[in-house]
Amino acid sequence: MGMARSVLVTGGNRGIGLSIARELAAAGDAVAVTYRSGEPPEGLFGVRCDVTSSEDVDTAFSKAEAEHGPVEVVVANAGVTRDTLLPLMKEADFTGVLDTNLTGAFRVAKRATRGMLKMRRGRIIMVSSVVALLGSAGQTNYAASKAGMIGFARSLARELGSRSITVNVVAPGFVETDMTASLESGQQQAILKNVPLGRAATAADVARAVKFLASEDAAYITGAVLPVDGGLGMGH
Repeated sequence: MGMARSVLVTGGNRGIGLSIARELAAAGDAVAVTYRSGEPPEGLFGVRCDVTSSEDVDTAFSKAEAEHGPVEVVVANAGVTRDTLLPLMKEADFTGVLDTNLTGAFRVAKRATRGMLKMRRGRIIMVSSVVALLGSAGQTNYAASKAGMIGFARSLARELGSRSITVNVVAPGFVETDMTASLESGQQQAILKNVPLGRAATAADVARAVKFLASEDAAYITGAVLPVDGGLGMGH
C-alpha cells in the first residue's frame, strides 16, 4: 500500500470498533477512534465524541484531519442497545437508540462526505447487524436502527458512486464482546443453536470483513450488505 490513509472509526475504544481500528492500523492506515466514555485505546489517536451531537462529530473529524489528513475511510460503528419488549419500552428507549445508531451514522457520513467529495475517493462502511433483517424479540428499537442503516447506505451509495466513493454495510451476527457477555449462558446457547458454524464470531472476524471493504480489492463493491454471521441470517 502507498501512503497511510486517514481512517476514523466511531465507537473505536472497545469490542468490534477497537478490533476494526487495530486491524486497519496493522495494515498501515493512520487510525483515529472516537469514544464516548473511558480512556482512548493505547497506540491509537483517540477523540472523545458523542455521535448524538453534530458538534462533537464535526470536532472529531477536525481533530482527525489535523492529525492524519482528510478522512478517506470512515467506519460508523458506534452503537447502543436498550432491549425491552415493546409494551414495556419507553419512547425514549426507542428514539435514543435510533439517535445513536442511525442518526449517529447519518451525522458521521454527512461530515465524512465533505472531504471525500473533494478527494473524489473514499470508503464509508456501516456496522449494522443480522437482526436488521432477521428481527429479534426485545430489540424492536435496535433492529429498526440497524435496518434503517441499510436503506440509508444504499441511497448514499447511489449519490456518491460517480465520485468513486463506496458505501457498504457489514452485518455481524452473534459476536463475543462486552455487550454480549452480559447474556446468561442459556441465552448464548440458544442463539448458537441457530448458527450453522456453531460458534460466536470474534471481533476480529468482523474487523477483517471491514478491512476487505476498505481495501483496493473492494473498489467495485458498493451498496452491499456483507453478513459476518456464521450463516445465522442466510437469505435475509
